[in-house]
Amino acid sequence: MAGKIIADTIETGAGADISTSYVVNGSAKAWVNFNGTGTVVIRGSVNVSSLTDNGTGDYTVNVNSAFADVNFTLATAQGSASAGLHRDRMFNENADSRTVSSARMISNSSQTTANAYAEDNEYLYASVHGDLA
Repeated sequence: MAGKIIADTIETGAGADISTSYVVNGSAKAWVNFNGTGTVVIRGSVNVSSLTDNGTGDYTVNVNSAFADVNFTLATAQGSASAGLHRDRMFNENADSRTVSSARMISNSSQTTANAYAEDNEYLYASVHGDLA
């Protein structure tokens, strides 16, 4: 049975009202947690159809429902399971290849071999905020 809920506000357990537009506009429209080593595997996601492994440390996240335009906000992060591993790591977007249905990101470290900064990482995360088409 399909249905529709129409509401202007949501009440919290403490009795405070929250506008539904705040909830809708403030929620991530896509997110993914994945393993970027070996065969790339999605651990969990919302609105992510697939990942493309473009090479060492280079990934494209593809979404099910496209964004209204390419002006969405993408937040990325990466982690490590090694307690002693404290090095400069970044997971950045390659903005030149952004489309309404995908974003390409590069995982890198400042301490990999000379001039070869891209590296696969076991813990990679991305969330996307913006209007869906």
